[in-house]
Amino acid sequence: MRPDNLSHLAAFASVARHASFRKAGAELTLSTSAISYAIRGLEERLGVMLFHRTTRSVSLTEAGQRLLERLEPALRDVGDALEEMNDFRAAPSGTLRINMPRITAQLILPPLLPRFLAAYPDVRFEAVDNDGLIDIVASGFDAGIRFLEQVPEDMIAVPIGGPHRSVCVATPGYLATHGTPLHPNDLMRHECIRFRFPSGRIYKWEFEQAGRKLDVDVPGRLTFADFRLSLDLALTGVGLTFVLEDQLTQFIKDGRLVRVLEDWCPSYPGFMLYYPRQRRVTSALRAFIDLIRDDGVG
Repeated sequence: MRPDNLSHLAAFASVARHASFRKAGAELTLSTSAISYAIRGLEERLGVMLFHRTTRSVSLTEAGQRLLERLEPALRDVGDALEEMNDFRAAPSGTLRINMPRITAQLILPPLLPRFLAAYPDVRFEAVDNDGLIDIVASGFDAGIRFLEQVPEDMIAVPIGGPHRSVCVATPGYLATHGTPLHPNDLMRHECIRFRFPSGRIYKWEFEQAGRKLDVDVPGRLTFADFRLSLDLALTGVGLTFVLEDQLTQFIKDGRLVRVLEDWCPSYPGFMLYYPRQRRVTSALRAFIDLIRDDGVG
């Protein structure tokens, strides 16, 4: 095999994974033109087109799809072989890539990362906040963070951050004007700030009392794809919102927001760090998991 073949194949797999030359370049720390050169050279060497290219999209040809299917297991084996060499190092190294919802990045990472980076100076950490569910293996991540019910069954899950609770809140001014809901069904007469998932589905507010679960498709003229923005708008007094209690500590303390329906808002298992059961754990991920467990974060 020519020395540049492996790097060109890695570039091909990255472009196929991201459907983007630019994103592949960012992942491999190469310029877009260098990625294009690698793909062009690979196509010329193979004598086939691997991608359909337009000004707006990149997609695999049939030949490209066939190559990717054969290539991905081999690249994983190469990556595992190189990762084994880290076992001979005194300390973990390399890049740790984790996919997580935006709210997780805001709540979990700030208290955890400074200690992790200080303990492992040879590790680079890359977090991609994505509220949609993705295949972390196909997308090139070492691990993901999601709530327990969202973790695929074939993954190993490690608790991170402890239990959580979602609560319904509004400003004192809103409640004084519109009244305080005493039952989740009362929300149907209120202005609620709704959340839309990347899939397009509107989140139904989830309540539970004495084992009885109740999901409410609340009404409201405001819908956002960002829980933080929903909270910011609730602080202006335009309606009720339903967010993680950890986001509200200071606002509750200073009286800017008031909890309602508290007896319908129990705690539930929090976030889980998860990773493939069948895949070798990198030294950087192993160090991150050890820190979570030793530090009492999980």
